[in-house]
Amino acid sequence: MATPVEPRQSLHRFIKPNADVQTAASTTAPPAPSETGKVKFAGVNIAGFDFGCLTDGSQNISKVYPPVRTLNGPDGEAQMQHFAKEDNMNIFRLPVGWQYLVNNKLGGTLDSGNLAKYDQLVQACLATGASCVIDVHNYARWNGQIIGQGSGSTNDQFVNLWTQLATKYKSTDNIIFGVMNEPHEVDITMWAATVQLVVNAIRRAGATTQIILLPGNDYTSAGAFISNGSGPALLNVTNPGGSTTNLVFDVHKYLDSDNSGTHPECTKDNVADAFQPLAAWLRTNKRMALNSETGGGNVASCQKMLCTQIAFINANSDVYLGYIGWSAGSFDSTYVLTETPTGSGTNMLDTSLVKSCLAR
Repeated sequence: MATPVEPRQSLHRFIKPNADVQTAASTTAPPAPSETGKVKFAGVNIAGFDFGCLTDGSQNISKVYPPVRTLNGPDGEAQMQHFAKEDNMNIFRLPVGWQYLVNNKLGGTLDSGNLAKYDQLVQACLATGASCVIDVHNYARWNGQIIGQGSGSTNDQFVNLWTQLATKYKSTDNIIFGVMNEPHEVDITMWAATVQLVVNAIRRAGATTQIILLPGNDYTSAGAFISNGSGPALLNVTNPGGSTTNLVFDVHKYLDSDNSGTHPECTKDNVADAFQPLAAWLRTNKRMALNSETGGGNVASCQKMLCTQIAFINANSDVYLGYIGWSAGSFDSTYVLTETPTGSGTNMLDTSLVKSCLAR
């Protein structure tokens, strides 16, 4: 398990070792997967605007390190162009802290200066032709308090944030709205009600056709999505008219010993204990999921196991929309899960894990 560290290294997650406890396995084989053999989306996260975020939902915005060259950061634009051209990637997730977006004013309007900086990354993403995920990276919290569950930030304040974001991007087809990064230790019934309010707000702001990603509990773990009640609770979330069109479950899964995404070595491929049972459940319920964070170290064990995981996801493209690796952007070569290519401009080289497993 890891605690966040300084911004140009890793300020990632702290996932409990038991977050992936499964329910008893079915005694019957899951239905046969589709034969398409290729998911719609493949890509990587472009981190930096989330730097300073901790798992308690706080953010020290002075630690933000934009992956935008004109803002004196790494060249996220060139990275995305490289990934799109050389690796056939077509989705990038762009994490950002809630505090950064509103300049620490809970319930306030989007800060025009900070939003303009973040939008530079969004527009660079869109210019590649890829789909771009707006990811609020706050763990279902604001400064230690769960959204809509207690005395902290309210559902109305969270809905206000998403109303503004949806209004800005409502006319951009390639935008995907990632409601929240890695909720944990929430009342899942209450959280599903919060997600419903956000979906309503996004659709009523005019973003009627874009994909919305619905995250569950336990850091939205793919291995616990059914057993912890996330799936059953989020099944009830609908568009205002009652449909579930373009409402996609958001799941994460790492391959190290404690599911934390903080160790270089991989110990499991996550097929039998996570993605296979989830695929069967998704197929039964006629729904889809996107694996918006996964990854490992640039070592042989991860090349073997992540490739196996991605092969399974591709083979089950009737229920899995895609995968997004963690992470490139402002992470440098010292970060344990770096996917940031080396070089510059049009002369970039992939990390071994990207080359082996994530590229297509």
